[in-house]
Amino acid sequence: MSTKIRLKRMGAKKKPFYRVVVADSRYPRDGRFIEEIGYYDPCCDPAVIKINEEKIKAWTATGATLSDTVKSLIKKAGVK
Repeated sequence: MSTKIRLKRMGAKKKPFYRVVVADSRYPRDGRFIEEIGYYDPCCDPAVIKINEEKIKAWTATGATLSDTVKSLIKKAGVK
């Protein structure tokens, strides 16, 4: 099972809210996931990024890959 750390879109139309989740790469974007490890709210000014650093490190150590968007969010949040 290859796992990915990626975003799950939530919220209303035109008002997105994203959760950072660990999911099997075969599952759909907003489908089943293994664990929620943070969130991202781009509608606030400035955008709110909250990510659990310990869980990111644990999942990447077990072989989970980061999506490009999550990589940039982690860099902006200053997690790594």
